[in-house]
Amino acid sequence: MPHYTVHIGEEALDGKVEPQLIAALADAVGSVFGERLRTLVGVDLIGIPRHRRGIGGLPTDQVAPLITLSMREAAYHLPEIPDAPARLIAATADAMASVLGEDIREQTIVSIEGVPAGRTGVAGEVA
Repeated sequence: MPHYTVHIGEEALDGKVEPQLIAALADAVGSVFGERLRTLVGVDLIGIPRHRRGIGGLPTDQVAPLITLSMREAAYHLPEIPDAPARLIAATADAMASVLGEDIREQTIVSIEGVPAGRTGVAGEVA
């Protein structure tokens, strides 16, 4: 199951933008892997309070999304989608920019993590 964790300046989360971000991130995965996988995407939005973020060793109040997508490693190596990691990174940055504005793109960092087979589970069962 694909899972996004988004650390973002709390001021960007206003109670209205969250559903848009959740949908846009699910759509990002769907644009690469199709609707079936889109319906499985989990998203956690974690607001970072002002003065609790730093970039380059200096405090910053930038919204600066730090996004991690975690899913099975094998999904990144499907022959029918040879450029999956690059497409996911681009689609994720596009999703954030579509909701928060184009100027957020410069601050957006996306990391893709692969989980080895047998190391995830659903409902207490290895998936």
